[in-house]
Parts: sequence; structure tokens; C-alpha cells
Amino acid sequence: MIGRIRADHPDVLFLSEAFTRPRTMYRLAKLGFSQSYTYFTWRNARWELAEYMDELTQTPVSEYCRPNFWPNTPDILHDYLQQGGRPAFVIRLLLAATLNANYGIYGPAFELCLDHPREPGSEEYLDSEKYEIKRWDLDAPHSLSELIGRVNKARRENPALQRNDNYRQLECNNEQIFAYAKLSDDGKNRIVCVVNLDPHNVQSGWVRVPVTDFGLRPGEAYEMRDLLDGAHYTWHGEWNYVELNPQVLPGHVLLAVEWPQVGGR
Repeated sequence: MIGRIRADHPDVLFLSEAFTRPRTMYRLAKLGFSQSYTYFTWRNARWELAEYMDELTQTPVSEYCRPNFWPNTPDILHDYLQQGGRPAFVIRLLLAATLNANYGIYGPAFELCLDHPREPGSEEYLDSEKYEIKRWDLDAPHSLSELIGRVNKARRENPALQRNDNYRQLECNNEQIFAYAKLSDDGKNRIVCVVNLDPHNVQSGWVRVPVTDFGLRPGEAYEMRDLLDGAHYTWHGEWNYVELNPQVLPGHVLLAVEWPQVGGR
């Protein structure tokens, strides 16, 4: 069926589900599904995210599986979103959109940060569009639509965010902070993402940037511009301090604006 449809409509995407065992989902990818829904939804601690990203990018899985990260779906409202309020939705948005080249959200329910389950222990929405017709206030002040627009703009304009095999985890001395870098093939587009995984508390720490690999001398200053809020930071050498308040903005998506070559300018 996939072969017949693609013969006439090569741009059609087939997305396989994740309500199955990994082995089965990977088999579906080998059989022709364009993208695979993933277990990202259930990977929330730093060690879980790091382990899963290594599986998707550093093992043979990367040769045939094109993962798609969804923070929520019409069927899934993870406990992390139920307990973390609006900051949790922002955190999961930033992770899904910058860790992976493909991501998706279940529309208004995510944009409006709906966090009410059907019953205790459930991962299903209380007011699900599967069971009733909804009218959404898309202009609500707490909507994430403007932030989602900024995130998608960053993805469109930065080739480093458009692939997965360039992912590299960065060292950080705080387990509640997940930091990683992505570089474009030509090395000109360099992105460093730093996300506070704690939706309730301010978290701070030191992030290590592999400056030598990025064409910098140890101790040299360089400028980083946050694609989320436009802020500029001057960083020096490998280790740099970050502090993230989830009530304001729990993450940075930093573009290396100026990276002088080894040997100076």
C-alpha cells in the first residue's frame, strides 16, 4: 500500500505509532513508514533524554528510523505536563523542536497548556476532541502560539536544527539542566541549546562548550544570541554559566553569532 501511494504521491508521509514495542516500531520503519512516533513523550529526566538520543543517533537505528517527537497527542497527556503547568509545556516544546528535526504537537490542547486528565492516573485529556466538539479561545493570553512561531522560525532559518545526526550532548554540572549542540554540515551554523528540566524552580549551572571543535582557542570570547528572546551573551572559553527561570523562559536556543578562527582575526 505504501509503495502504491508513494508511486503517485511521493510527498505523502506515513507516521507509525508508538503504542507498541520498540522492536515492532523499528520494523515498521524498515517496512517503509516515513517517520516513527517515538517514546520521547515518556523521556523526561536528563539521563533518559540523553540515553534515548544516543539510541536514535548513535546506533544502527539512525540508518532507517526517522523519529518524530511529540510532547502530547490526542491520546497522551503525560504526567509531566499535568504537574508542571505552563513551564512544562514550554520545556517539552523546546526539547522536541530542537533535539529532533521532526516534531509535532496536538494543536490547541498544547498551545493552551491544557493539563487536566480524565481521571487520576490517566494520560488522557478530560475534555477530549475524540468525544466532543470543542471551541478554543486561541487568543487566550497564556497561549504558546507566539512562542511556537519563534521556535519554528529558528528551525526554518538554521540548518543545524534540521537534522539529527549532528546532535551532541554537552557537559553540565546540574542534572536538572540538559545542554546540547548542533552544527550544520559546513560548520557555519552552530546552535547550543540549554534547557531547564525543572518546571517549578530556577536552575543554574556551568555548561561546557567544545570550543576547539568549534574553531576557538581556549579562553577566547565569543557572542551568543538567543533565538527565543533576542538576548545577546558574551561567553568565554569552554565553561559558561547559565541560569534559567521556568516562569520566565526555561531554555536558551543560542546561535553562535561570531566564532573567530583559531589564530585570531
